[in-house]
Amino acid sequence: MKDSEFAHIIAAVIVLTLVISLSSIIHSDFASVPEFFLFAVIIIAVSILAKKIMAYTLDSDVEHRVWMMDRYGWKPHQHFKKEVPSGIIVPLFLSIITLGTIKFMGILTYEARALKVRAAKRFGPYSYTEMTDWHNGLIGAAGIVGILLLALITYLVPTNLEMLAKMAVFYALSSMIPFSKLDGTQIFFGSRVLWTALVVITLIFTTYAFLLG
Repeated sequence: MKDSEFAHIIAAVIVLTLVISLSSIIHSDFASVPEFFLFAVIIIAVSILAKKIMAYTLDSDVEHRVWMMDRYGWKPHQHFKKEVPSGIIVPLFLSIITLGTIKFMGILTYEARALKVRAAKRFGPYSYTEMTDWHNGLIGAAGIVGILLLALITYLVPTNLEMLAKMAVFYALSSMIPFSKLDGTQIFFGSRVLWTALVVITLIFTTYAFLLG
C-alpha cells in the first residue's frame, strides 16, 4: 500500500468516526467515541480488503483515495481550479446541518489498474491486459458484498454490536449511489444488473436496520 493511499484511508476513518459519533458528541456522550472509531476502522478495512482480494483474483491492483470532485457542471468551463475533497466536506456538512441525523458515508473511491502479470497470460478469460468496466464493477461489488456480510454476521452473532451492523449497512447504501466517482457509479457502468441486484439487497438490509430503531 502506498503512503498516499494510507493517508487517504486514515482521513476516511476520521471522517467516518465523526459522522457516526456526531449525535453522541452533541449529547456530550464522549465515552462512545472510541467504540465508534473502532467501528469505522472495521467497516473501512473490510471494504478495502474485499476489493483488494477481488482485484488480486483479477490480476490487478486497486488504490483508494478520498472522493474528489473537479467539476460542478457539464459544460467545459464548469470545473474547479483544484479538486475538492467531497468525501470529507459532504459527509461532515450533512451530519452537521442535521445534527447527526443523516449519516452519509460516501467517503472513499477506488481506481483499479491491471498488473503486468496479465500480459503474460496468453490464454483464458484474462489473456488481455486492460481492465474492463465489468471487472472494475466486480471490484466495487466485492466491497459492497463484504460490508453486507459484515452486517449479516454481526446481526446473527449474539453480541451487542447492533450499531456496527447498522453503520455497515449505511456505509454500503451510501457507496451504492451512482454519482460522480463513488463505488456505485463504477458498479453501475460495469453491470446494471449487478448494480440493481446489490441495490435491492442493500435496501432490504437498510429497511431491517431502520426497523431495529
